[in-house]
Amino acid sequence: MTAVGEAVAAEGKTRPPVLLSVNVGLPQNVSWQGRTVYTGVWKHPVPGPARVRRLNIDGDGQGDTQGHGGEQRAVLVYQIESYRYWQRHFGRDDFGYGQFGENLTVDGLADDEVCIGDRYRIGEAEFEVTQPRVTCYRVGLRLGEPELPALLVSHHRPGFYMRVIREGRIRAGDRIIKTRAGPGALTVAAADALLYLPGRDPATLRLATRIPALSPGWQDSFRDLLKAADMPGSAAAPADTEPAWPGFRALRVTRTVPESATVRSLHLAAADGTRLPAARAGQYLTLRIPDAGQPAPVRSYSLSSAPDDGSYRISVKREAHGTASRYLTTELRTGAVLDAAAPRGTFVLDEDTGPVLLVSAGIGLTPVLAMLHELAGSGSGRTVWWIHGARGPREHPLAAEAHDLLASLPRAREHIFYSAATPEERRRVHAAPGRVTGDKLIALDLPADATAYVCGPAAFMADVGEALATAGIAPARIHTELFEALPPINPGLTGQPRRPPHQPPGPPGTGPLVTFARSGISTPFPATERSVLELAEACDVPARWSCRTGVCHTCVTPLLSGEITYSPAPLEPPAAGQVLTCCARPGNDVVLDM
Repeated sequence: MTAVGEAVAAEGKTRPPVLLSVNVGLPQNVSWQGRTVYTGVWKHPVPGPARVRRLNIDGDGQGDTQGHGGEQRAVLVYQIESYRYWQRHFGRDDFGYGQFGENLTVDGLADDEVCIGDRYRIGEAEFEVTQPRVTCYRVGLRLGEPELPALLVSHHRPGFYMRVIREGRIRAGDRIIKTRAGPGALTVAAADALLYLPGRDPATLRLATRIPALSPGWQDSFRDLLKAADMPGSAAAPADTEPAWPGFRALRVTRTVPESATVRSLHLAAADGTRLPAARAGQYLTLRIPDAGQPAPVRSYSLSSAPDDGSYRISVKREAHGTASRYLTTELRTGAVLDAAAPRGTFVLDEDTGPVLLVSAGIGLTPVLAMLHELAGSGSGRTVWWIHGARGPREHPLAAEAHDLLASLPRAREHIFYSAATPEERRRVHAAPGRVTGDKLIALDLPADATAYVCGPAAFMADVGEALATAGIAPARIHTELFEALPPINPGLTGQPRRPPHQPPGPPGTGPLVTFARSGISTPFPATERSVLELAEACDVPARWSCRTGVCHTCVTPLLSGEITYSPAPLEPPAAGQVLTCCARPGNDVVLDM
């Protein structure tokens, strides 16, 4: 019988908490779904004593240091009782210590008993509990159970991290002695549920933000959730949980307007002549375009018009190799009918009264232009900063419209940057030379109490976000929107640059059609894939697994149309209109916002 088997066989025997195994492992390259993952999730028992240091245990390491390791996550703890649970769940008996990537396998210290801030002495060392474990795809890779990351959350068995208060040697068999109770009595299980489950209690959120031992990443997430609870109209609130209509409906093109050499605006109205529901300023529209190819391409475009004028406008840039954008900007005619999902998106203008920064580059101006329309339409007294970068006037669509809107606001400031224009072209619009950079933003002396909305390429937004934080703007007040497929969050992937989305390898599937709207991929669901997430990964569609800042952005994405089934069924289903992709399969043809 293995050591784990002996411990499992001892189930039902009550004894004080004890350390069953110390497990370490250095990062290694592991093949996974045609990629190489650099990961330290493979841990193995240490036969004798091991020295615990402030940032690690001797002989241990992490492949993704953004999501694992460091002072707040120096040691990962998992309980033998959870081993028993998963052995029964999967019908397996081949688990060994360290199988779940933990450093310390313990008997006792259940997640619903241990509290954030509790301190424990083990051998010569002392530890403090800092946060629940945040699961990612690696633990599923380690056990050969791809759905395990979602199950750890939904079954409330995450385990937890500890920081090292006092260094020293520890070994299997050491007793675990509680030396101090954490303030607030917030258990690991309660903290995990507070982040991931609906029905959050604002008082408990406030309590969590006041626990000094809670890691900064979790504190920031709880502050954002508290802000959303206190300010229902803020950008932190889930603005798109109730779409105005299910699936797709027919919209008629009433007018097309060239805005620049490569950008054309499309004005859309309901095909049945009724008034379209109001959208939130900053939201996007997802179109299915039957005449642009088979299967019909599905693309998402930000609304660029006033949010409540009974119709919609999108402004589309023609891309060199874009099938859908080429059709929409050169072939589409007035009177054509397009299928549209209801406006969605959480990148929306808040209802605050403080200064607002609208920062964009290129075609990224469209959602912030909709916000400018809302501010001007309401006669807002807020200080509005409009900051936009383009190559020059020929690549600057809707410039006059934005300028007129700004002129109607009593406290507006306009800053334009042209990177490839002549001095005369810059002079006409009072544009500054060069790109919008972090240094130039800092030089503008922006108000530290502003709320910022930033849209453009990923590198642009990263530079701008860093500059705004340097200028003193709180990270919770900096909101971003990428005008392309969401970037992948799969830390630790190595060996090749990111590939553009593509059809999955192998023969075509025979199941329902799955469309990833942001990535422009439609493909039949193959029998070889167990979930929508696995299909997305096979197509290199960006998937949103993350352990950054110690808080997981799980695999939840909007469902634009179609029906989903789950295997295994999540204990807490996602909100209406959302899909938990890691355990979802298409019930019929589906369109997902990925």
